[in-house]
Amino acid sequence: MKHNKYPQNQNPTSDIAPRPAPAAAPSPDEINFTPVPDEVARRAYFSYVNQGSRPGHEVQHWLKAEADLIAERDKTRHHGFHNQT
Repeated sequence: MKHNKYPQNQNPTSDIAPRPAPAAAPSPDEINFTPVPDEVARRAYFSYVNQGSRPGHEVQHWLKAEADLIAERDKTRHHGFHNQT
């Protein structure tokens, strides 16, 4: 007969600290928006083409595209359009 490490009347997890309760879901105003990389890349590419396709400004195009998408998202969030389907 095998001996159990824990007797049947003892819970093996009783020595473990209780898990914290899950945090409440953030409100829509607290959710940070991060644009999808494909969307940022598309916007940055169009900026690159519209500015004469000059090499060496990839980071600036990317950051501007990302900032523009975030600004557009914030604008629609204030008007409540982002929750409509």
